[in-house]
Amino acid sequence: MDCLVDTNWLAERLGEPGLVVLDCTVQFESTTDGGTRVVSGRSEYTAGHIPGAGFADLTRDLSDPASELTFAVPTPQAFCAAMGGLGVGDASRVVLYDTSISAWAARVWWMLRWVGFDRAAVLDGGLRAWVAEGHELSAVPVVASPSVLTPRPRPGLIADRDEVHAAIADDGVVLVDTLPPGQFSGATPMYSRPGHIPGAINVPALDLIDETGRYRPLTELAAMHPIDPGHRTIAYCGGGIAASSNALALTRLGHSNVAVYTASLQEWTADPGNPLTTGS
Repeated sequence: MDCLVDTNWLAERLGEPGLVVLDCTVQFESTTDGGTRVVSGRSEYTAGHIPGAGFADLTRDLSDPASELTFAVPTPQAFCAAMGGLGVGDASRVVLYDTSISAWAARVWWMLRWVGFDRAAVLDGGLRAWVAEGHELSAVPVVASPSVLTPRPRPGLIADRDEVHAAIADDGVVLVDTLPPGQFSGATPMYSRPGHIPGAINVPALDLIDETGRYRPLTELAAMHPIDPGHRTIAYCGGGIAASSNALALTRLGHSNVAVYTASLQEWTADPGNPLTTGS
């Protein structure tokens, strides 16, 4: 199963035994102080989703509730239990989508790879492409039959702060900042301290997607990631979401030593001892 499938592939297989489709949407909501916050996308799911799709809640069930970090990765056992509750088992095939630029879906896809599950794909273009091509939506909620997903963790797929610290001085590791250029340079800071991790290159996740919401051709994605496939690559962003989209692109390009720093800048910028640099 390829890690990226199109709407026709999915439409031809909807309802097949063992196929689990999950809406992974997260929404941004305005706050009273003029900012934004992330909230569950369940309301969008309820309004209309791909027929038969369940809802994977990244803001709750698929994050560590004990952590102060947004979207903190749960234990492999907790993640597998949550996915099992959504009907994902060891023999399942899984298609993930969202209503945005596929980064939320890519995050769940990456965590599935992290726990040793490789029978998952992201729907190219997400719900936007599904609707644009005339496929039907459903407002009927789906209650899955629980299944068992066995954790077989691959620790190397998630990088922690110590590994990122070491990577700054390691020519064999490439750090990829996947945030927009203004946030990378520090001109439009996202957190309390502006800039990027020293030595990182900037490949914005938004640039991976074309005007239709689909991933750009592999030739274009390769040109955007001037990285030796033999090097280890660690992608990061604000909370490990956009970085998962770049990890998906790199995996499709044949890179086999890719990690996501899931805690990303929300953790890194909180400690003054973690270096940052500004400028492009």
